[in-house]
Amino acid sequence: MGNPYEQDLDKNAANHQPLTPLSYLERAAKTYPDHLAIIHGKQRIDYRTFWQRSLKLASALQKRGVGKGDTITVMLSNTPPMLEAHFGIPMTKAVLHSLNTRLDAAVIAFQLDHAETRVLIVDREFSDVMRQALDLTRVKPLVIDYDDSEYAVDAPYPKGERIGTLDYEAFVAEGDEDFPWAMPDDEWDAISLNYTSGTTGNPKGVVYHHRGAALMAYTNTIHAGMAKHAAYLWTLPMFHCNGWCFPWTLAVQAGTHVCLRWVRPKPIYDAIADHGVTHLCGAPVVMSVLINARAEDKRAFPQTVTFNTAAAPPPESVLSGMAEAGFAVTHLYGLTETYGPAVVNEWHASWDDLKKQDRSARKARQGVRYAALEGLTVMDPETMRSTPADGETIGEVMFRGNIVMKGYLKNRKASDEAFAGGWFHSGDLGVMHPDGYIQLKDRSKDIIISGGENISSIEVEEALYKHASVASCGVVARPDGKWGEVPVAFVELKPGAIATEAEVIEHCRALLARFKVPKAVTFTEIPKTSTGKIQKFRLREMAKAT
Repeated sequence: MGNPYEQDLDKNAANHQPLTPLSYLERAAKTYPDHLAIIHGKQRIDYRTFWQRSLKLASALQKRGVGKGDTITVMLSNTPPMLEAHFGIPMTKAVLHSLNTRLDAAVIAFQLDHAETRVLIVDREFSDVMRQALDLTRVKPLVIDYDDSEYAVDAPYPKGERIGTLDYEAFVAEGDEDFPWAMPDDEWDAISLNYTSGTTGNPKGVVYHHRGAALMAYTNTIHAGMAKHAAYLWTLPMFHCNGWCFPWTLAVQAGTHVCLRWVRPKPIYDAIADHGVTHLCGAPVVMSVLINARAEDKRAFPQTVTFNTAAAPPPESVLSGMAEAGFAVTHLYGLTETYGPAVVNEWHASWDDLKKQDRSARKARQGVRYAALEGLTVMDPETMRSTPADGETIGEVMFRGNIVMKGYLKNRKASDEAFAGGWFHSGDLGVMHPDGYIQLKDRSKDIIISGGENISSIEVEEALYKHASVASCGVVARPDGKWGEVPVAFVELKPGAIATEAEVIEHCRALLARFKVPKAVTFTEIPKTSTGKIQKFRLREMAKAT
């Protein structure tokens, strides 16, 4: 007879709709139209206006021929247009591509060409590097300038010249606030594109889908403990994994986005005190900024602020300093390919009573899977068998679930390799503890995470090898109180060659983005194995000793 639960019970428009975070903003706007959605300097934008402006952006884009499968690239700081882009662009069924604002022109040009960018929205803070990038591209997108009215109050650099043919506000004004946006055809449809740091060769384009973004928004709400009308301070760049999907998350509880163009202690404390900020995310550098702020820059505030961090686990002294300053730190872990953090160190109240050493050991672990992640494990990548949950046997951390990327854009080979055996291979090495908590032990590709940014040691080494005096080199991470870790270089010179530390650093500055440049250069014989392979573990020991 067959399964009676499959007979005459069909999917239809009444009982099945594709998951998408776009509907969250619509609900918030209709339910709390007058509630404050965005604070940016003197600007105050309610949910009604946020929704209308997103619709107008979508309408203006559609009038320019933008539709499904088109890529719209933005190079924006944490400002209202960046939030509008997260909703308005996918409303047209197009894909949002957020550029890392710290990249150099060559990498930007590669991404614009690879993504086949149709429209480019760029903040005038970045117009100089963008002009250089556009001179290198094959694609010639429609360029729209964003001229921030709050720029002078909260920007680190002078405005660049206009490079576009349109102004952002004028472009949005072309749109219709009654734009008839539609749900995605399929929740598997792409919603955004984020590029990896490019550990070997060019960066890979990580594609997110509507389903993953929708589930991540719910999950962030749960694991960050976001109550109704939470206030979120944008210390995390929105370009980074779509701000860990928090641009979509806040609409679930009709929260308030508090924009911040760059991280400085006084504006952060002012925002927390003046706007009742309840949540923020960031790398260890942000914690350092908060703890080490001058007394005159600090402000008292009555609420406990949740601080989500996803870099190396903070030391006990930092956690204590954050607690004294009124922050509760939550340790997370994830990758660009998992929509940002997908693992959380779920803390047990009983662990507060442990001895300091045991408590620190618990805090050093990355944790357990997010509620929206179906599988998290540690495996031998060759046999695809789980390693023993003994806290000692090292394997590769692997993910499975709806908050794992669709794959890499135009790179089937890399996608197949990443998903081999039905799991996403993170490339991170770790152990599984008996209680199911994972802990990272090393990074298989020697990635350095500095201030929340991924730096490829291979890329830095390639730059060093272009110096005429360098015979051999190795780049590793050195622990840093401010940035979490920073790149340092060990260089072996060619016989008879001469070079200074300053000279080598300056050489790297001409080839790399500034945050990738080694913070120190040590001239020494590079330790190698009998087969000539550089012993990175020895270099790490040397780096820690300096």
